Amino acid sequence: MGENASFWESLIYAHPTCTTWKQEAEGSIYHLASILFVVGFMGGSGFFGLLYVFSLLGLGFLCSSVWAWLDVCAADIFSWNFILFAICFVQFTYVTYQVRSVSFDREFQELYSALFQPLGISLTVYRKIVMCCDAEVVTLEKEHCYAMQGKTPIDKLSLLLSGRIRVTVDGEFLHYIFPLQFLDSPEWDSLRPTEEGIFQVTLTAETDCRYVAWRRKKLYLLFAKHRFISRLFSILIGSDIAEKLYALNDRVHVGEGFRYDIRLPNFYHVSLPETPPVQPSHCIQRGSPRRKPVGVTNCSSFNSQ
Repeated sequence: MGENASFWESLIYAHPTCTTWKQEAEGSIYHLASILFVVGFMGGSGFFGLLYVFSLLGLGFLCSSVWAWLDVCAADIFSWNFILFAICFVQFTYVTYQVRSVSFDREFQELYSALFQPLGISLTVYRKIVMCCDAEVVTLEKEHCYAMQGKTPIDKLSLLLSGRIRVTVDGEFLHYIFPLQFLDSPEWDSLRPTEEGIFQVTLTAETDCRYVAWRRKKLYLLFAKHRFISRLFSILIGSDIAEKLYALNDRVHVGEGFRYDIRLPNFYHVSLPETPPVQPSHCIQRGSPRRKPVGVTNCSSFNSQ
């Protein structure tokens, strides 16, 4: 205990105490350096946030070096501040190189601005997503099929960039797919990573279309390495499926003047104005977002009761 006490006493009392304080303030260079430090630490994240932080901190350390060289005349203060200035300069140069190296074609840049940037996705994460599809945009000509019912295997996930896709089943129209929507999100969501399947619908280009496609196995490997990207795609695919469900919902009717709501349970209770409520006599069969809208069927189990 005595040794520890003597250590702390020597640490605290070994240096002379400040009996008098300087009356005059330091020069303007010192205060400029302090202001740059305060503003520099207000930077954000991402590439441009790092550029902001390192640029202002570097200028602050440079001003401190000049102040130590001209006013304080202290070699150690000058040396440390100049070393820190050099470190910030190197970091600024490295981040600038990274920003210049992250460049995409026009269509991928537009995709980032429209879909990924509003979600706060950084360019480094987006670059991993683009590299997973080999930075390739596929063209689908008018009236050509992206997938054929009962024939095309489900082996990729595609996102439409331009054009319009018509979705049909047994020749009957279901809904359209518009830009920034996935072409095969219901098929992707219906299968586990180890399962295989084929399309139950036909997807035909109504106009000349362009899309990006991620191979199934390659995308799952990306998900395994980056959990954040996996959660991101899960949210995007879920939102896309919901839009397709509501598109199908506009085509489903229950009786005259009634529209089926997908938020309701399996059985829809129909009651006409100015008539007493009756037993549910109609039911709606739920299905996949790609299922053909099913008409109203009678439920004999209710009638028998």
